[in-house]
Formats: sequence, C-alpha cells, structure tokens
Amino acid sequence: METELKSMNPDPPKPEQPYTSSRDEGSYSKDDRPLLKSEPNRVNSATTEKNIEELEKKFAAFVRSDVYGPMGRGELPLVEKVLSAIAVVTLFPIRFVLALVILVVYYVICRVCTLFSAPNRDEEEEQEDFAHMGGWRRAVIVWCGRFLSRLLLFVLGFYWICESYRDIELPNQIKSSSQNEGKDQSEDLERSGAIISNHVSYLDILYHMSASFPSFVAKRSVAKLPLVGLISKCLGCVYVQRESNSSDFKGVSGVVTKRVKEAHENRSAPMMMLFPEGTTTNGEFLLPFKTGAFLATAPVHPVILRYPYQRFSLAWDSISGARHVFYLFCQFINHMEAIWLPVYYPSQEEKDDPKLYASNVRRLMTCESHLIMSDIGLAEKRIYHAALNGNNSLPNVLHQKDD
Repeated sequence: METELKSMNPDPPKPEQPYTSSRDEGSYSKDDRPLLKSEPNRVNSATTEKNIEELEKKFAAFVRSDVYGPMGRGELPLVEKVLSAIAVVTLFPIRFVLALVILVVYYVICRVCTLFSAPNRDEEEEQEDFAHMGGWRRAVIVWCGRFLSRLLLFVLGFYWICESYRDIELPNQIKSSSQNEGKDQSEDLERSGAIISNHVSYLDILYHMSASFPSFVAKRSVAKLPLVGLISKCLGCVYVQRESNSSDFKGVSGVVTKRVKEAHENRSAPMMMLFPEGTTTNGEFLLPFKTGAFLATAPVHPVILRYPYQRFSLAWDSISGARHVFYLFCQFINHMEAIWLPVYYPSQEEKDDPKLYASNVRRLMTCESHLIMSDIGLAEKRIYHAALNGNNSLPNVLHQKDD
C-alpha cells in the first residue's frame, strides 16, 4: 500500500537546512542586531534582500504573501488604507459585538446544561470534561454549539462555505456505501476514530465545531480562560502543557489514544479532532504528521481546509493573534473550502507501524489537495518568528524533541 500511495505523490526534494548561526551562544547577548535588518556600513541593501529571500525559502511554509506583508506589518497601498478605515468604523464594531454576544449566549447555555452535573475527572492526567454527559443536556450543548459556531463564522464574513466530499478509490481500503457523495457524513464519522485535518488557523476549530462538534487537543491554560474554558470542557478537550516534560506528553498521548478508540467503538462517544502537523502553516504546505493520532490504529477521516483570499490571508502563520483578529474583522468577505475525503482504514502493516500509517494518510491528503509537502515543523517556525522579530538570540529548539 505504501508503494501505491508513494506513486500518487512522490517525495519532493528536501528543503535546505534551517538557519543556524556560526557564532556561539555566548556571543548572542553582545549582538542584538535584527536578522532582517542590516547596518549600512557593513552590508548593502542587495545583501539584505538576499538574506530575506533565503529565509523565506527555508521557512516557506510560514511565509505570508498577502498585501499586509510579513507579520501583517507591511506598507499598505492607499486603496487598502481607505478600505481598512471604512471597516474599522463599520464592520469591526458590529462584528465584535455580535461575536461577543454569540460567545456569551453559548457560555450561558453550557453553564445551564452543566449546572447540576459533575465533570468527568482524571486527576492523574489533570483532565476534566463534560463531553460524556448524556441525555437532553448533551444534545442541547452539541446542537447549539454547531449552530452558533456556524453563525459566528457567518458574522465573521464566511457567508458560504464550499464543502465537497471526494469519492475516491483507496488501495487496500474497505469501500463503504457511506463514502458515496450525497450520503450523510455522520455515517462516516461514526465509523472513524478521529478526524484528521491540516492546520491553517484557529478558524479551523470553528468550522469543525459547526460540522461535527468534536473534541480537540488544547493548551492546559485554555481550561482557565473566561467563557472559553467551560466551552472547551463541554467539547471534551484534552489539555496539554506544551512546554512540559516528556512524561506529561506520554500521558496526554495515552488519553488521546483512549479517546480515539472509544470514538471508534462507541457511537455516543465524542469524536476526536486532531491536527497532526502540530502547528499552523500558511495553508500552502503540509508538514510532517506526528503519530499521536494514529497510535490507536483506528480508521481516520481526513479533511482538507483551504482559505482562498485576495487581500488578507486567514492563515495564522507569522502574524500575532491580535493583529490577525483585527484584520479578520475588517475584511468584508472571507472564504473557506472544506474537502472531506473517505474514511481511511489502516492495513495491518499500517497498524503495526503508526509512522507508516501517518505518512500514508499525509500522502493521500497532499495528493488530493495539491498541497506541498514540507519537512520543517514547529522548531523551525520558532526560529523564523525570532528572525522576523529581529531577535538574534534564536531559540535553541532545533535540538529539542518536538512531541
């Protein structure tokens, strides 16, 4: 099977090695010159442009190419300034208020539905959720969540979302009737253990909430946020501390594997939604997949998200969260495309080798979406961000294990 998938999308040549500095770490504190700036008496402008081009080539998966430029701080043409000024006094306040109202309304619904219910707790793994709560309470939380998530996307300018369901033949795969176009996608969701998606923006979460209301993996700090914290517990999020020790990651991996198996075997259990890339890109690349989503050896349902744009890219790559939200609110119309592939059933060989399973699903998604496969990941993204911010003391992350 691996051979057949490789024939659909052969491995591209590996990108150049990530940026490294020839100086030792002790010299960083003595030189705070930004990486993307140059001193006139030492480097001419042509050399600076060449350095920028080299950085963008090495970290292409995180480079913005919209009118707002790198980090959303580029010089705007006059037309864009006028449009932005109009949006600031019209669209922005309306969307902000409506979005806040929707968030508060859903929080109140979740609070009422969980008022006399105790959450499921896993003290050992520090997990807490209301996802396994049954009856009318769970039904209200799910259906209101799906409706209000779609309403929120509408408020943010996603007036229509282009969804398509691919009916393709997969090698060594079971062809179920539910994979035919026009069938209810819930049949597929019940048979898979997890939804697998590329990761472009936090907007991905809103879409999947509106489509199937699955559980996500989130930072542990999310559980303590006002409003959002309770909502995340109703989603059944698995919390992880990203800057934690390896034993914590192993524990979270075990929780995710357990949830995926449970979703595959129990139709009433919440579906898991996983982003195996581990971070966001600019939407044109697909990073290597982590194996956490595939350790359960359960079937997965691949989904590909795209955000076509003309002015502002909705990718959350090298731009700050506040700046991204501001530009999002100020863009009149936003576009989203969702491609649902058939449920992918692993072969016995893939069940025995989660890395092979992850690699083959990634190849399939790349082939069906025309995304570009990239070998870089979160470590290189941090280095690129440090370079954009003019920070010469680059993070020592290339040698850290990215779980």
